[in-house]
Amino acid sequence: MQHRLRSIFRFLRAIAGTWLVASAVSAEPVVRFVLPPPPVIVPEPVAEEPAPESVAESQGPAAAPLADAQPVTNWLEAQVELARRGFSSGSIDGVGGAQSAAALKAFQEEHGLAPSGTLDRATRGVLVMTWPALGELTLSTGDVARLQILHDTWVGKSEQTALDYETALELIAERAHASPKLIQRLNPAVDWTQPLLAGAVIKVPAVGKVVIKGEAAKIHVRLAERVLQVRDAGDKLLAHFPVSIAKKVEKRPVGELRVIIAIANPDYTFDPAMFPESEEAKGLGRKLILPPGPNNPVGVAWIGLDRPGYGIHGTPKPEQVGRTESHGCFRLANWDAETLLPLAWAGLTVVVDP
Repeated sequence: MQHRLRSIFRFLRAIAGTWLVASAVSAEPVVRFVLPPPPVIVPEPVAEEPAPESVAESQGPAAAPLADAQPVTNWLEAQVELARRGFSSGSIDGVGGAQSAAALKAFQEEHGLAPSGTLDRATRGVLVMTWPALGELTLSTGDVARLQILHDTWVGKSEQTALDYETALELIAERAHASPKLIQRLNPAVDWTQPLLAGAVIKVPAVGKVVIKGEAAKIHVRLAERVLQVRDAGDKLLAHFPVSIAKKVEKRPVGELRVIIAIANPDYTFDPAMFPESEEAKGLGRKLILPPGPNNPVGVAWIGLDRPGYGIHGTPKPEQVGRTESHGCFRLANWDAETLLPLAWAGLTVVVDP
């Protein structure tokens, strides 16, 4: 019996073994999915965000462009580069005064920088020059020919054919947007007491004529800060200028005005009633028409406003802009008035804040 049981067990074990072997052979293979290594993703090159397009361009005195853009390193370079971009500090003199700080603050605010009014590291990283700060101006025959002596009376001025520059130094300084003292410092070998001849080469700040790109939607005057700014329809700052305002508070127009006319090289109607401080005016008894020119009382540009007798204009004494006070108008340096003039149009809003 036991033998039979063992035989049966051996038979069953043999069958089981055969089944197991068959199962091992016929079973589907185990497939291991080996994931490929993650692909190495090489990002496409990202173009650097272009610097904001300048809203101003300038055509300056002779100078070769710099091989590489260079951050400004001092106030002279800063004043020149700011002026090229439409941020005027008035007469360029190389000194970091209140008007230079105001121009720099406006630039900083427009470029998303802290408005410190100082040449900090972040500002120098943005305010870079592609042209040297200084260039050369060659005095032409026409420049020399236009110089003339100015009469010192209102009647005498009215009898002149033009109220042009008196000296080469005055002409050069104004063309370079600079203080006459700076021009003298930059050219120590020049004898300024003697007339300069055509062909004289003078070292000057390389600013030149500034042309603002864009369309003005508003002129904004801030009386307390003595600044005039121009903005487009998107509130982008196009230009910044120092400005002289009325001496008497009651003569300062506050609120909204409109441009009604814009004239280059205007003549000027001298009204004795407007100059009570003038002894000549007191005895004149009539109005006078003064001819155009940079030494005209309103300089080289007149932007008339819709308040009688009020306007934005140039001045024969640009180095005093922002420091002296007018009879009521808004007074700019002649070169700034020239820059502003093409932006003005009849109906343009002028907002004056206290």
